[in-house]
Amino acid sequence: MSTGARQLRFLVVDDNEDIRDVFCRLVERAGHVASTAVDGLEAVECLQRETFDVMLLDLTMPRMNGVEVVRWMRDHPKVGASMRVVVISAWAGEHRAALQELGVETVMQKPLRIQQLTDLIAETLPDPES
Repeated sequence: MSTGARQLRFLVVDDNEDIRDVFCRLVERAGHVASTAVDGLEAVECLQRETFDVMLLDLTMPRMNGVEVVRWMRDHPKVGASMRVVVISAWAGEHRAALQELGVETVMQKPLRIQQLTDLIAETLPDPES
């Protein structure tokens, strides 16, 4: 991470432990902080306790899916208002219209190449000039 760039806080939400681990390692390797949630319900609990800059969100999870998490966030605008939501899912295409309606701009298809996630993390950095 370059000097002047601030450390970002990521929330990685996925019911697959291996995916959470890989995403967290990449986030931390880029010099940021990663927290995890195993499903949407745990994600909502995290969002109520802490502030994050970016959420990497799976769609298909038990208890509360990714679309429901984004809907919950829209119903609670003070929670995560400035957070960037990135949906990463094998089923992203099927939900793209609903996600766009909910304001999710970044949707990525699984399986995801490590370079795609590395690029995403890099482009999430705020411009130090602004």
